[in-house]
Amino acid sequence: MTGDMRLARLAPPLTLAILLGPLFFGLAGTALPAFGYLPELGGEKFTTQHFSALAAVPGILRSSVLSILIGLVTTLVSLGTVAAFVASDLGTAGFARVRRMISPLLSVPHAAAAFGLAFMIAPSGMIMRLISPWATGLDRPPDLLIVNDPMALSMMAGLIVKEIPFLFLVTLSALPQTRHMETMRLGRSLGYGRIASFTYLLWPPLYRQIRLAVFAVVAYASSVVDVALILGPHLPPTLPVRLITWMNDPDLSIRFLASAGAVAQLGVTLTALLGWVGLERLGALLVCNSRSAGRRLRRDTVLRHGARAVMIASAAVVFGGIAMLAVWSVSGLWQFPDALPSSFSLRSWTQALPRMSGPLQTTLAVAGLSTLIALVLTILCLEREYETGRGRGGGALLLIYLPLIVPQISFMFGLQVLSIWLGVDASFSALVLAHLVFVLPYVFLSLSDPWRAHDRRHDLIAAGLGMSRTRTLVRIRLPMLTRAILTAAAVGFSVSVGQYLPTVLIGAGRLTTVTTEAVALAAGGNRRAIGVYAFMQTLLPFFAFSVATGLPGLLFRNRRGLRV
Repeated sequence: MTGDMRLARLAPPLTLAILLGPLFFGLAGTALPAFGYLPELGGEKFTTQHFSALAAVPGILRSSVLSILIGLVTTLVSLGTVAAFVASDLGTAGFARVRRMISPLLSVPHAAAAFGLAFMIAPSGMIMRLISPWATGLDRPPDLLIVNDPMALSMMAGLIVKEIPFLFLVTLSALPQTRHMETMRLGRSLGYGRIASFTYLLWPPLYRQIRLAVFAVVAYASSVVDVALILGPHLPPTLPVRLITWMNDPDLSIRFLASAGAVAQLGVTLTALLGWVGLERLGALLVCNSRSAGRRLRRDTVLRHGARAVMIASAAVVFGGIAMLAVWSVSGLWQFPDALPSSFSLRSWTQALPRMSGPLQTTLAVAGLSTLIALVLTILCLEREYETGRGRGGGALLLIYLPLIVPQISFMFGLQVLSIWLGVDASFSALVLAHLVFVLPYVFLSLSDPWRAHDRRHDLIAAGLGMSRTRTLVRIRLPMLTRAILTAAAVGFSVSVGQYLPTVLIGAGRLTTVTTEAVALAAGGNRRAIGVYAFMQTLLPFFAFSVATGLPGLLFRNRRGLRV
């Protein structure tokens, strides 16, 4: 290896240390207090009494079971919708249109989408306004518990409309690694319907490519905090919401109970993942039996139209919710059942912007720096992968995705304890590191496939002309992959903007972001203020993706080969 690329040798171990170090110490810092050891609070011997106290908390079993069901149902509906839509529309003009419509939704933070959905489906929301009073006869909002319902249906709906775009785009990136068009044509030529051809022939190799992303969805949905605070049930809440309440309790002795709950959350997520593996086995058995029985399922029109309708409806709900955030942020008096405000005003923005300046600066600084570090480490890791010729990075780099599967709350609390012990709590550098743990996996996931697909013959030509590896990287490969790099940066930036739990725990309430302020406003019910903060939370990732889309065309407007 040439001397000018020595940094590439250090990148993989440094990356794993940055990710696995906080994960390991965070889990240790959670597990020790859970078993009674936290000398600073008087816990100097190991005990299991805190788990006994946790088991005695009223409604704790319901909270845990509900978290498991949310993880499984959300993933099953989201993945089923994506799979059915890809099966029914792959290769059609409608598929391309839905792809263009769904792709921008990846930039919408979960909290903003949850607020938008709440504004749509609440008893005084837009849907009820549009059908009142002419269809319902109502001149005041009905007394219905739609948002924060005890079955968590609204919460699952909010997660589903956000996970569908994610799984759809992951599936799109995996499709080129399969011979999808030839496979579908083969199945159709044998007399099978589109759904059957996809399920029997294409789905098994495709699912193996996206399985890790599906596990990440299960883990996230079973342990999410911000969406649960906005849309989830309250009596009792989900287990993660209970944990964040205990962690913020002024009685420090509750920290032992919170730690025990965080360990229990790890078990809840593991149970959800094992449950999903069970569903995988059941699904594989059903597919094998159906295939062996020769069922061609040619009459799949209803299923195909249903999948298409759910895909379009999920996009419409998110876009409609964003529109509601925008309207509420500039609304004046807006009484039920009026479909539009009686007046529009920028008063909410003028009142909020001075208070928002601090959180906005923190949001931009943390997201920008964590994304930049993630990009540099990712590029160096991929360069090292190319130099060693290890194909897809070997087993070690797969550990990069571990923070996406381990529930945040199970190790962030221990990381908070560690940061307090080291005296770096509420520091900017600690907050950047906490965000980097979650930004880096998404940046690596976004950039790895385009980087590996780059035509290496350009490098051989450059080497033949006497260019060093570093110069080849800077002068040839980076310009040719500008669009992919900017897209990965936009993804990382969006992930950082949407981080709630790491900011609350590591920021210790002194470093706040637009996301933490927006979620904090959820308890107040001021829709105009929520509209301002949540809409700003949406604008930041949208601006990042706009730059990623438009800047390459501007930079390479005179280079036809680099234009897309």
